[in-house]
Amino acid sequence: MYAFRWIEWNEEKVARHGVAPEEVEYVVNHARRPFPEEHGEKLFAAGPTAAGRWIQVVFILDDDETAFVLHARPLNESERLRYRKRMR
Repeated sequence: MYAFRWIEWNEEKVARHGVAPEEVEYVVNHARRPFPEEHGEKLFAAGPTAAGRWIQVVFILDDDETAFVLHARPLNESERLRYRKRMR
């Protein structure tokens, strides 16, 4: 389970995509294989929120392993299907 560092910048950025910090934290902390995936310094997770809405999250880890969210947005139908297949 990750701790998260939220500041005004990343809270507003995810909110512009209609995503709440609680949804982000849930998806990251409940990620199933193959997530989170590493892409250089960035980590990527996708999955359903507690309410069942699918989102993707891009984050980095601070020196103390705290997650700092860079981006989050809802997935469209084709993305959902693709990620569900990868998580089997």
